[in-house]
Amino acid sequence: MRGSKEKYTDKQKRKAEHIEEGYVQHGVAHDEAERRAWATVNKNSGGGNRSGSGRNKADTNQAARRGGHISAAHRSAAARSEAAKKGWATRRARAH
Repeated sequence: MRGSKEKYTDKQKRKAEHIEEGYVQHGVAHDEAERRAWATVNKNSGGGNRSGSGRNKADTNQAARRGGHISAAHRSAAARSEAAKKGWATRRARAH
């Protein structure tokens, strides 16, 4: 771990630990998972909040909003067609 984490609140430390566990479960190396976790905490909260100005600023959770499901309307025609073909093949295979 690079740098002291004493300026972070207990909640921020718990968040980083939880995020890190998720990355490790998905096969990311421990050091890289830790780096990504702290980067995510920093992006959400603006860094350590233990002392000084900005201590009571609410987390934006900006990084948490990024990923997720892409609706069909935002997928290309080829991607929608591929999904339809896959669904049709799955239904056909399960019917027999």
